[in-house]
Amino acid sequence: MADAFDVIVIGSGPGGYVTAIRASQLGMKTAIVERAELGGICLNWGCIPTKALLKSGEVYEQLDHLKDYGLSVEKKAFDFDAVVQRSRKVAAQLNSGVGFLMKKHKIEVVQGVARLEKGQAAPTVVVGDRRLTAKHVILATGARARTIPAIGLEPDGERIWTYREALVPKAAPKTMVVIGSGAIGMEFASFYRALGSEVTVVEMMPRILPVEDEEVSKAAHKSFEKRGIRFRVPASVKKLSKTAKGVALEIEAGGKAETLEADVCIVAVGIVGNVEDLGLEDLGVKVEKTHVVTDSHGATGVPGLYAIGDVAGPPWLAHKASHEGVHCIEHIAGLKPSNLTAPIPGCTYTTPQIASVGVTEAQAREQGLEPKVGRFPFRVNGKAIAAGETDGFIKTVFDGRTGALIGAHMIGHEVTEMIQGFAIAMTLEATEAELHATVFPHPTMSEAMHEATLDAYGKVLHI
Repeated sequence: MADAFDVIVIGSGPGGYVTAIRASQLGMKTAIVERAELGGICLNWGCIPTKALLKSGEVYEQLDHLKDYGLSVEKKAFDFDAVVQRSRKVAAQLNSGVGFLMKKHKIEVVQGVARLEKGQAAPTVVVGDRRLTAKHVILATGARARTIPAIGLEPDGERIWTYREALVPKAAPKTMVVIGSGAIGMEFASFYRALGSEVTVVEMMPRILPVEDEEVSKAAHKSFEKRGIRFRVPASVKKLSKTAKGVALEIEAGGKAETLEADVCIVAVGIVGNVEDLGLEDLGVKVEKTHVVTDSHGATGVPGLYAIGDVAGPPWLAHKASHEGVHCIEHIAGLKPSNLTAPIPGCTYTTPQIASVGVTEAQAREQGLEPKVGRFPFRVNGKAIAAGETDGFIKTVFDGRTGALIGAHMIGHEVTEMIQGFAIAMTLEATEAELHATVFPHPTMSEAMHEATLDAYGKVLHI
């Protein structure tokens, strides 16, 4: 039967397409269903194109500091359309790459909207006039930006944007308000500020980047303000309205009402899982707060049906989705997959960058642990001084009783490329002994990682 498969994956984002590839590698006849572009939101409208924009903004902003390196340039300028088009070309290249991988691994791509119906071994997947059957169906439908129409937080494609509209505007706005200071909100705030927009960020929590360690959050706030980004923290949003020239955002901060006016507003107040119109209710799939409830292997409780990635809940990260997908399909295949609860790093690609893995110092104390905390600033790191990138620091958190590394937090230049070192250490259950004994190359900014582990035990060498 042409429409009978071993595995059907619904959604081709970083969770879906990686799962499909691994299924094919394990000898399973596999199909993947996608209603839009291969690669999902991440490759086409999220992780990748935003990083392309941020790189353009970073390079442009660096032109203001060329004198520090003995260099100069005349007539600093940017072509906004070219910046956006570069971002779109990067996304298109990766989209094409996913298509190639599907062909290479003999995965059938079914274009269209999927709906689930009761089947035998697993739910039947209906796509248009096709009825696809499989032994196993894996939901990887992802999530989308949360909107709140009741108070005007709903994109109109012109003045009120989500991340999608913020990626492809016709011009850089002169003034902007960003609602939400998580990774998405701060990345767009950082990019548009780099190109000269006047940016104000509104956050309802007591501090920006609320999931990060408090010390990192405070340092980030100070650094962003130095770059000219304004903040209203904490502030509650009352209403967003369109005006003759832009938008007006009514907020309350410190017990006082205030109206912020700008050309555009970016709404970055979280995401909701794509669970609608799939037929989940008819199948009895449990959904809580727009996310599918699963067990430790991704199973939904409905025979043959699994869910991974953003649709299965936080953290909403592409690499978490890929990890879950591989674990899920290897479990289905009867293997003993890697730990599903492995440490998952989080990265924010602003200027400066922020990266973390594991628990914060406050969380360690809340859990009744006795943390040993180490810190090391980049301002005394030789490579950072030579590169002119001395802002930021690295912070490590150890369990004082066992010596296990339980958290690491960074802010500074390219720290997103360093955090994986600590993620590996935590996955291998390293203690301070192994980290202290590890030889770090010199001169590198990563030496600050070593010094931060030494500092936690009073052994720091360069302060």
